[in-house]
Amino acid sequence: MRKNRANSAGARVDVVRRDGSRRGNVTMVTSGRTGPHRIAVLALDSVVGLDLGTPAQVFGTARDDAGVSHYTATVCTLGARPVRSSAGFQVLPDHGLEIIEESDTVVVPGIHGGPPLTDGTVEPQIRKVLRQAHERGARIMSICTGAFVLAAAGLLDGRPATTHWAYADRFRRMHPQVRLDPEVLFVDDGDVLTSAGVAAGLDLCLHVIRTDHGSGVANRSARSCVVPPWREGGQAQYIERPLPEATASGTAQTRDWIQHRLHEPLTLAEMAAHASMSVRTFTRRFREETGLSPARWLLQQRTAHARLLLESTDLGVDQVAHRSGFGTSAALRQQLHQRIGVPPTTYRRTFRPPSV
Repeated sequence: MRKNRANSAGARVDVVRRDGSRRGNVTMVTSGRTGPHRIAVLALDSVVGLDLGTPAQVFGTARDDAGVSHYTATVCTLGARPVRSSAGFQVLPDHGLEIIEESDTVVVPGIHGGPPLTDGTVEPQIRKVLRQAHERGARIMSICTGAFVLAAAGLLDGRPATTHWAYADRFRRMHPQVRLDPEVLFVDDGDVLTSAGVAAGLDLCLHVIRTDHGSGVANRSARSCVVPPWREGGQAQYIERPLPEATASGTAQTRDWIQHRLHEPLTLAEMAAHASMSVRTFTRRFREETGLSPARWLLQQRTAHARLLLESTDLGVDQVAHRSGFGTSAALRQQLHQRIGVPPTTYRRTFRPPSV
């Protein structure tokens, strides 16, 4: 698990993928420095405006209990030159690529044109600075088609990654060496993270905040941005059918009912009965409305509730397991280890605010 990379000098971090497999220890950039975690947002020509603004907006909401920012975000371009966004407006940066040399995290937003999308290449200076940042231990992230830039720089070779589903075929043709999964919201491979399009970039930023500072800080950021606090990286990018409105004939009321009964051993039949549907109809409607199966959604909610209890209460691990519906501490330990690579006691020690 990573915790505030900017404040843990020389920390050795055991990175765990979403599937629970370990990627081994990596040394993160710290240099013994204290203060906010520094983020460089690299804007290229045809940058997607929403992708460009998302990191600064989301990370800017992450603050401690005293209101002090956990992150600073700075936009940079090649040669500090203005670039034109895909929407036609100009981006006037304050910095060139040199700011990347001082950053703890580098974010590459999506683009709607340029060499990375047309021929799979990137300017030599950009390739060099991204590779150097990665080699010295900076965290590298991309949003949407920013993954084309990372792939062109050779940072995704042999790695799992994602991008906007509409660009998946093109990405595979250009970069067959990358293990592309176009159906997920984001992929966290430790020191390199990629997301799908638009809103998935916001999900990835919230995921990073949660990883660095815990669910409490991430949930406050989500509330500030008026978005759901947690969508898993493995959740589908898009849902085949149009989303039905949350009416009495849907599953929204049942989802709210479940949220108040996470401690109970709920079955699929009980959930379907509450919604006055057959199991088959309920499962279909649930997936249409959430993009997840009822079982996976329930597991996600229970895990989120357990993390919140570990951060905000003095309850023992057995009590947390019971209240979040895992039943036993062993089941809770297994789930947390699979999701984030640490047992409950380590998670609590890492993310529990000092005031609790």
